[in-house]
Amino acid sequence: MTKTSSNVKGISYLILAMLIISLQSIAVKWLGGSYPVLEMVVLRSLVALPFTLLFFRLEGNRGRPTTKQFKLEFARGMFLFLSYTTFMMGLAALPLAEVEAIRFSGPLMITILSVFVLGERVEASRWLALLVGLLGVLLIVRPGSATFNLGSIFILISVLFYALTVMSTRQLQATDSSATMAYYSSLVYLAAALIVVPLTIVIGDIPDAQPSIAFLFRDWTMPTLLDGIIMCGLGLVWAGWTYFMARAYSLAQASVAAPFEYLSLPISVMWGFVVWREIPTVMTWAGAALTLLSGMFILYLDRKARQNSTAPVPGGPG
Repeated sequence: MTKTSSNVKGISYLILAMLIISLQSIAVKWLGGSYPVLEMVVLRSLVALPFTLLFFRLEGNRGRPTTKQFKLEFARGMFLFLSYTTFMMGLAALPLAEVEAIRFSGPLMITILSVFVLGERVEASRWLALLVGLLGVLLIVRPGSATFNLGSIFILISVLFYALTVMSTRQLQATDSSATMAYYSSLVYLAAALIVVPLTIVIGDIPDAQPSIAFLFRDWTMPTLLDGIIMCGLGLVWAGWTYFMARAYSLAQASVAAPFEYLSLPISVMWGFVVWREIPTVMTWAGAALTLLSGMFILYLDRKARQNSTAPVPGGPG
């Protein structure tokens, strides 16, 4: 297979993965007014866990996944749990397009954490891209304005923990397979949710609470057959997304495929309009444009840095 056809096939898998994961946002937003967030997380994890073992078998392994870096796997699982839960809480209060626009700040968050956590050096051009991206986030969130929504903060918290997930994944890639990481993250998901659930039950439903907070403390309810199928389907959605994302980046060059992840915004705009007749505001579009340009420029700088690091040294071995 030529590099071009491999990239095209990988990009096709990536777009399919984004379409699949967009179904999760629709399901969570659709059911969020009737059930608590942790009920969805528990059912999703129970369904997803067996699939991680299936992935482990498909990698040619036997037995149960094991790791020599359990503390890091545990930390990664907690980061994912907090990212996923706060993302769902934000979804309960915001239009889909606004949620996706704020999530564009992911590359910015990863770069900031790389500086302050890993001590990496960042050139002036990257700092400029960060400032432009942060301005875009401020345009979307609009703190202090009459239109400010607490759900925006939960999405930003979700992005922060996702960035920490990406950083821990980089450290684990050398020793643990993707199936092993998926297994431990799902296991920690389930354990963390079951530990937090009693606290939310004790506190109980909070009258007139902000939608994101109400979503966390809403009373547990036995789902209808259809709603139960949808909740369990979140595990299947996650499994499908994981598989196609892995296929995408195994076929296509990361620098070629990564920009296509920004198609998640028009996909979210489409679903938001079709299902809820949501139309993004001018400020949301403007903020999304700035964060998009910032993220694309950071990807360009990363690609350029990798090309420079692999370029042959003059006078070196041929």
